Amino acid sequence: MDERIRKHAGILVDWSTDVKKGDNVLIRAHPSAQELVIALYEELGKRGADPVTAYTSNEATRTYLMNREGVMETPAHVLALFEKSDVVISVIADDNITAMGDVPGERLSAMSKAYKPILELLTSKRMTITLFPNNSSAQMAGMSLAAYQDFVWGAVNRDWQEVYDNQEVLRKRLSEACEVHITGPETDLTLNIEGMKPVNSAGKHNMPSGEVYVAPHPDSAEGSILFDMPMILRGQEIEGVKLEFSKGEVVNFSARGKEELLESMLETDEGARRLGELGIGTNRQIDRFTRNMLFDEKMGDTIHLALGYAIPWSVGDGKKGNMSAIHVDLIKDMKKGKMTLDGEAIMVDGKFSWEWS
Repeated sequence: MDERIRKHAGILVDWSTDVKKGDNVLIRAHPSAQELVIALYEELGKRGADPVTAYTSNEATRTYLMNREGVMETPAHVLALFEKSDVVISVIADDNITAMGDVPGERLSAMSKAYKPILELLTSKRMTITLFPNNSSAQMAGMSLAAYQDFVWGAVNRDWQEVYDNQEVLRKRLSEACEVHITGPETDLTLNIEGMKPVNSAGKHNMPSGEVYVAPHPDSAEGSILFDMPMILRGQEIEGVKLEFSKGEVVNFSARGKEELLESMLETDEGARRLGELGIGTNRQIDRFTRNMLFDEKMGDTIHLALGYAIPWSVGDGKKGNMSAIHVDLIKDMKKGKMTLDGEAIMVDGKFSWEWS
């Protein structure tokens, strides 16, 4: 086994989820991630934890949804599995990342609504999402498998305490701010984050990580923004997405094709048209767009906005976060942009103010 896989597993168990003796650990993984699952079982065995692995597959989910009609209810047995788990480790490793691209949008939306209680429960667990590099994800990134493995483990196998310490500067600045103003090509957008809780994301819930994020007030977004990196939705790319907000809600949208797919996502529920997250990427080991949001949203010199569900711990005490069955990220390259906090520039052309000298 490649020793980088063992290091990956150790980071997930020690740093990301802090597994203890007697913990019930749920691993959700595709069979192609078998080597990482074995390495995780090795680490969990050393700690006296009790693992179980649930098989996941885009192809299986597609087959189910193409044959499923009518109202979908939250599956009680799946909910019970999550309820009984202390730790949840999810591994992305499908053979065909685009397998669900032809599933009707209304069926995907129905599944999202049915699984909303499980999503909400998951955020209360020690949990992390990661990726095991395979040929499918390498092809999506336009790279050889060997080069993609180097890329993935270069982004994952890092000193995450050092990352956390470096990101604290940004988290503290956001925690003191009220108004965020983002400008750039075809972009002029303001958000209110007063009293919200910026999160220093350094590998606890996503691996790799490298971002600071916060929940905007759901009714605060005003203006428009062009996302110059493709939006990945249900295994499909949507390019040139532009959103216009009024009183926090998307009132106009456009894209270079596949607007009907974008519209079906926006119609999922009332919260799907409002923002649940503003994120700022800091991981400069991730230096290219790979069509995988777990990596792409962490790219250095970028920001991202998520439509839908606000992560609860990024919502301030006594404040309201956006509620939705979806959480969909869209990325903007800030190499030709500017972000200010209460009128003071904090990022210009992708560089933070403390990096200017």
